[in-house]
Amino acid sequence: MARILFALMWVMACGQLQAQTLLVLGDSLSAGYQMQAEQSWPALLDRQWQQAGGQHQLVNASISGETTQGALTRLPVLLKQHKPDWLLIELGGNDGLRGFPPAITRQNLAKMLTMAKQQGIHTILTQIQLPPNYGARYLRQFEQIFPDLASENGRPLLPFFLDDIATRPELMLNDGIHPKAEAQPLIRDKVARFVEPLLA
Repeated sequence: MARILFALMWVMACGQLQAQTLLVLGDSLSAGYQMQAEQSWPALLDRQWQQAGGQHQLVNASISGETTQGALTRLPVLLKQHKPDWLLIELGGNDGLRGFPPAITRQNLAKMLTMAKQQGIHTILTQIQLPPNYGARYLRQFEQIFPDLASENGRPLLPFFLDDIATRPELMLNDGIHPKAEAQPLIRDKVARFVEPLLA
């Protein structure tokens, strides 16, 4: 009996050692725009993890309207406060919508990656896409930022999680940019399929 109890305690200890904290640093796509915070995909994913035994924890530091510069300014405090194992960066959309030079967006994202690396934090970049009315040249320069940075830094690149949701009007708000609450479980499942093997 004592051996069984010891074995169970050892397994539980190993599980605790493997527990990971994921910090999501994003904009309105992750902040739950025009819905209750608990309806957003990060809240749904964290709830799913807790219901499964709480091996992992998700902290959502996303803010609607956030730019890469604003997030870069906030990041040092967030890393110190939450001490995450992983950082998921879902940013750049507001930079693009405001027509910021892609070089600035790239520079800010690169600084975040460096900051996380210096503190031993793993990072995941999220591919961001813009509406097609921004012109082919700008879109090409902007959207290439993410695979380039992921490749240069050896980091995983989460595909744009609205790529097959944005084409379904019943899942999108009238602005055509933000997903409805009904889309959040779909986004949660997409992110979970990509992220969970990395956290294991």
